[in-house]
Amino acid sequence: MSKKSKILVVDDEPHNIILLKGVLTKLGHEVVGAENAVVAFDILDRTFDLILSDVMMPVMNGFEFVRKLREDCEYSDLPVIMVTTLSQRDDRLKAVEAGANDFISKPVDLVELKVRTESMLKLKAQQDEIKMFQADLNALVESRTLELQEALIKLDHVHVETIHYLSAAAEYKDEDTAAHIVRMAGYSRLIAEKMGLDKKMVELIHTSSPMHDIGKIGIPDCVLLKPGKLDDKEWETMKTHAAIGNNLLTLGNSEYMKMGAVIALNHHEKWDGSGYPCGLSGADIPLPGRICAVADVFDALNSKRPYKKAFPVEKSIQIMKEGRGTHFDPQILDIMIDNIDEFLEIKEAFSD
Repeated sequence: MSKKSKILVVDDEPHNIILLKGVLTKLGHEVVGAENAVVAFDILDRTFDLILSDVMMPVMNGFEFVRKLREDCEYSDLPVIMVTTLSQRDDRLKAVEAGANDFISKPVDLVELKVRTESMLKLKAQQDEIKMFQADLNALVESRTLELQEALIKLDHVHVETIHYLSAAAEYKDEDTAAHIVRMAGYSRLIAEKMGLDKKMVELIHTSSPMHDIGKIGIPDCVLLKPGKLDDKEWETMKTHAAIGNNLLTLGNSEYMKMGAVIALNHHEKWDGSGYPCGLSGADIPLPGRICAVADVFDALNSKRPYKKAFPVEKSIQIMKEGRGTHFDPQILDIMIDNIDEFLEIKEAFSD
């Protein structure tokens, strides 16, 4: 027997709630009523599949209700149908901008009510199926990551291939960064070579730099993949990935893991001390962290992300020049700029 769909009806007129509840119950749904938006938020939880909301209500109108609902990532995709007497195009556009999915005009036509609710419930069922698939995928990634952690504790040395798989786990959910770790490693290696570091150190930085963002595996999806600017609380959550990465990688005993921990912890530090997580400045920032900071930002600026489009190379270089001596180690930034053609060859060879 299929699970009943659960619908929340929000309307300040009791007879409207009774009418909709009666019709929808006969259609096989579980229906809960709320006399205004405030009560609706008190009732609302993840068990609901659909909301039918009036527009003209006291305390908080329907537009405000939907807008506030969409601010919560828990309910960002919960279907909402506006039940309204408003018929003007501007009013309907306003509802869409607030986050409504569909409309039913008052007085309610029972056939239209049936068709539109079934359409939205099918949409919700499809979304739930996708989420279940993503949850299973996330569980698989987390399971594999835990297995790798146990292996790192026992082994003194880690194969380069294993490091790349572990690094890819952090990037796995973000399709826009598929080749990021490969380009990042290439840029870091190039800088290390141009600085005249010995071959062993160059190889160590090249092999370990892909693990710079491994800590992102501990950041919630609603923060990591948010398409807009992060608020203060979300930003503080995002910044914890540096320490998470360091904590994860210090479980390993190999020199690759130790170098990866240094890079993960320090690649967001800034030359002037305004970075995170420790606020280090100048030469107090470990050299691998300073190298990877330049490599990481150059690739981020030139790549599409959930929150921005890719910048042209010229604009990316100009932005980085503005950070010379504040964000970036001047010597390392100058090396990048002086060898930009080789950077672009790496970018082209490993494009997404």
